[in-house]
Amino acid sequence: MTVINGEVAAGFEPVREAFAANFARREDIGAAVCVYQDGRPVVDLWAGVADPDTGRPWERDTLQLVYSVTKGATATAAHLLAQRGALDLDAPVAVYWPEFAANGKAEIPVRWLLSHQAGLVALDQPVPMAEALAWHPMAAALAAQRPQWTPGTGHGYHGRTWGWLVGEVIRRVSGRTPGRFFAEEIAGPLGLDFFIGLPPGECGRVSRMVYRKPDVDLTTVPEESVPEDLRDLVAAWRDPNSLSNRAFAVTDPANIDFGSPEVQAAELPSSNGIGTAHALARMYAALIGEVDGVRLLTPETLASATEEQASGQDRVMLATSRFGTGFMLPTDAVPMAGPAAFGHTGRGGSLGFADPAHGIAFGYVMNHIIGGPDDARATTLAKAVRRSLT
Repeated sequence: MTVINGEVAAGFEPVREAFAANFARREDIGAAVCVYQDGRPVVDLWAGVADPDTGRPWERDTLQLVYSVTKGATATAAHLLAQRGALDLDAPVAVYWPEFAANGKAEIPVRWLLSHQAGLVALDQPVPMAEALAWHPMAAALAAQRPQWTPGTGHGYHGRTWGWLVGEVIRRVSGRTPGRFFAEEIAGPLGLDFFIGLPPGECGRVSRMVYRKPDVDLTTVPEESVPEDLRDLVAAWRDPNSLSNRAFAVTDPANIDFGSPEVQAAELPSSNGIGTAHALARMYAALIGEVDGVRLLTPETLASATEEQASGQDRVMLATSRFGTGFMLPTDAVPMAGPAAFGHTGRGGSLGFADPAHGIAFGYVMNHIIGGPDDARATTLAKAVRRSLT
C-alpha cells in the first residue's frame, strides 16, 4: 500500500481517500494534490515515486511538468497586464506586434488568440526544433502564417501555437519573456514553486514521466470496429493533413521530448510549465481571493477572463470544448468543481482550477501520463472535493 504523506483539514478526508484510491486502482505512480479554501490550504498530499528507475520518492517539493495546465498560468499573466491597462484584449494583435498583420490578420483581436478563435493552430512549414526553442523564429513563422479558418467564425484548440502567440504579445507589451514575467510578477509575490523555463539548479527536483501505451491503437483497427462516437476523431488521427494532427506538428520533428533538459529549460508557455500541485492551487486561490495578502486579479478582471468566449464543436479536438479568455470552462468531460469553475487540463491527467462559488482552488500533478476517457484520476479527486463541501 502506498504511503500518503501530507495533511488534510477536517471535512476533506474524502480527498485523501480518493488520492489513495488513485494509487491502488488507477495506476498513479507519483503524484500530489492540493486544495485551497478561502485562501488557505485544506489539502496538501503527495505520495509515490518520482523516478521509477532509481526509486527516488516523491517529496513535498517534487516538481512535475504539467503540459497544457501551463496555459492557465500564461493566461493569468496576460490578464494581469490587461488589468494594469498595458494590454487591451479587444485591440488588434498587430497594435502590439506589427508583423502579425501579414496574411489578412490585421484585425484579429488579442482576445481571439487567448480563446482559440484565431485559426492559427498549424504552420504551412514546421519550424526546426532548435529554432522553436529559441523563440523568435517560431514567433516570426506565426506572424507570417495564414489562418486555417476565417478568424472568429469558430474555435479550435491551439495546443502548441497558443503559447508562442500569447507569449509574444506578453513579451511585446511587457518587454519581458513570458516566463520571466510570470516569475517576477506572479510566482515571486506568491512564493510559487512553478516555472515556465526551468532554471538549471532545479533539474534535480523534477520527476521522470512514465507514458502508458494505449491498450488498443484505434488508428490501426478496421473502421467498422471503431466506436461510432469516435469515428470522426479516429479518421482525423489517420489523416496527416488534418488539423487534429497538424496542430501538434508545428515543429520539426513534430514530437517534442518534454523530458529533455533543453525543452524544460526553454519557454513554451502553452505546455512546458513545471511546478507543484501546491503552486497550482495557490495561484488559482489568488485569482479568486486573497492569499497571504496577495490577490492577482480584481473581481472585475476575473469576471471578464472567465466569461465564455467560445463553445461547441472544437475544430481540432473534434469534441465539445468551452473557453473563456485563456481558461477552460467546465464541460461534461471535465466538470471541475461546478458550473462557476475555470482552469485548465494538461496532457496525461494534470489539472488546475478554481471555483469562486465555493472559494475552492485545486491542483493535481502526476508523472504517469495516461489521459483519454478512461483516466478518472483528476475527476475523482475533484468529485471528492465537491463531496467535502456538502
